[in-house]
Amino acid sequence: MNYRHAFHAGNHADVIKHVALLAVCDALAAKPAPMFAIDTHAGRGLYRLDAEQARRTEEADGGIGRLLATARQCEPVERYLQAVQACRMAHGADAYPGSPWLLAHALREQDRIAACELQPEEARALKAAFADDRRVAVHARDGYAALKALLPPRIGETRFARGLVLVDPPYEAQLEEFDHALGALRQSLERWPQGVFMLWYPIKRRRSLHPFFRRAATLPAKSSLVAELMVHPDDSPLRMNGSGLLVLNPPWHLDRSLKTALEPLALALGEAGASWRVEWLKAAG
Repeated sequence: MNYRHAFHAGNHADVIKHVALLAVCDALAAKPAPMFAIDTHAGRGLYRLDAEQARRTEEADGGIGRLLATARQCEPVERYLQAVQACRMAHGADAYPGSPWLLAHALREQDRIAACELQPEEARALKAAFADDRRVAVHARDGYAALKALLPPRIGETRFARGLVLVDPPYEAQLEEFDHALGALRQSLERWPQGVFMLWYPIKRRRSLHPFFRRAATLPAKSSLVAELMVHPDDSPLRMNGSGLLVLNPPWHLDRSLKTALEPLALALGEAGASWRVEWLKAAG
């Protein structure tokens, strides 16, 4: 696998993913019981947008850069921007938080995080980023395989009834990745049926995703929600026109929070023809 997220950190896909991740974390943290979070494709956890890799693509300019330059936003987007600013206060003006950093920022002392990264260089950077945070365990291993070992989550005598799993693969081979992700989600739901599971996916042409949605609707979750942000018209298979999240067992009112966020995000980040949607694949019975 050759994917490096440093080329794409802070782009429009990161924005929707991280806005939604924080909304889920905050909903789960509203209850006092400890929770467990797993990031299956964690990357290095912390990025610099002035680094050569980020400047080569300039994708962050159309994501977090554009969003910071707009007028103040709704509460879910403001929550995300405050987290980015907290990261920059700690690590410098050009820092950008990856999902492990956001998990550590949003969760509490009693919570625990497992961050999985297969790439040796990225895993070393991830370990260095969280060397002083006892809540975060870094696993230098395949994230899908780690789910079998880590679910249901337990540390010593502590069993975690609540928590979330973020699956954010690189999609270097898109059809195979969907197969791997959906298979892992099905097995994980059998092991931890009450967990919240989030799968990020890229969108080139939405119609090509119809088989994925049909299969996702059959997963043994109590409910399934899809949220998407399209920053370009859905008219070219040669670029990533947008991205989405499949959320299984979403927290109460997550759909409302995402609807509140996605309309201003489409206006701030999209060109003519930008769109968004939040729809239930399976509503809670």
